[in-house]
Amino acid sequence: MEKKTQHNNILLATLAFAAVVVIVGVIGLLTFGRTPDVIQGEVEVSEYRVSSKVPGRILELRVKEGDYVRVGDTLAILDAPDIEAKKTQAEGAESAAAALSDMADNGARREQVQGAFQVWQQAKAGLDIAEKSYNRVQRLFDEGVMSAQKRDEAYANYKAMEAQAKAAKSQYDMAVAGARCEERAAAAAQVRRAKGAVQEVNSYIHETVQVAQMEGEVSDVYPKVGELVGAGSPIMSISILSDKWGTFNVREDQLNGLKIGDMFTAYSPAFNKDIRMKVYYIKDEGSYAVWKATKSNGQYDLKTFEVKARPVDNIDGLRPGMSLVVKGKTVK
Repeated sequence: MEKKTQHNNILLATLAFAAVVVIVGVIGLLTFGRTPDVIQGEVEVSEYRVSSKVPGRILELRVKEGDYVRVGDTLAILDAPDIEAKKTQAEGAESAAAALSDMADNGARREQVQGAFQVWQQAKAGLDIAEKSYNRVQRLFDEGVMSAQKRDEAYANYKAMEAQAKAAKSQYDMAVAGARCEERAAAAAQVRRAKGAVQEVNSYIHETVQVAQMEGEVSDVYPKVGELVGAGSPIMSISILSDKWGTFNVREDQLNGLKIGDMFTAYSPAFNKDIRMKVYYIKDEGSYAVWKATKSNGQYDLKTFEVKARPVDNIDGLRPGMSLVVKGKTVK
């Protein structure tokens, strides 16, 4: 009798435990099954990095992290003595090219022109004498007094002096005209080339003073004063607070037909209020993103998509890194 009672008690305890497990399971299924999905994102802003095209040493930092800058504000000053040396070289080359161009345009000096003129006049005088001598010899030859040999020598001397006078005249004309047009064009091209080199160096010097290209907030400053920075190395980052958006990683079973242009509401814990947002970007995360198997046997997987949306209304004080929470089956 006692054994039978003990057996009944064990049976009742087992049934009671099973009933409790079933009740807890049902309650858990009902409770957790109704828990809405929560999609968490964060606020991001556009950002650009300030860098120089030339290497140099940080001479001065005009701003610090957290400062708000406007277009044209000076951010940093670099010391680049190598660029200054190159500028001196380029300016010297420009001066030399300009002098050569002026010399080609101005032609020969006045003394050279005068000298060429005197040589021409001397050749003309010699030509006149040679011509008169030839004429006299020719008359004597016609009278039979002078031999043909003497007449030919006089004629040859006359022609030689004539050629010499023409050559002297050409030299004088060349001195008056100056350099050829091709030489002047070449000299002018050298001047333009030298000026281009100076302009290039000046652009490098301009890079030693970094100014803000866009309005925003200084988020990071990388080097310290006195440190060397290479060409293209970032000096600081500027956050463009006027260009804000929220980024969410959404499983495809939570998209529920979401498309670009759709509106949804996200909760901002920082402001304790809802923010209306409009989708402008949807793209899959790629093979590196986390996949989720929908069934234990892995019949098919769910992919994750990156969704970006901008606030419809301007929210003053909304900063990068703040959380955005979307509750529900989908983000629509």
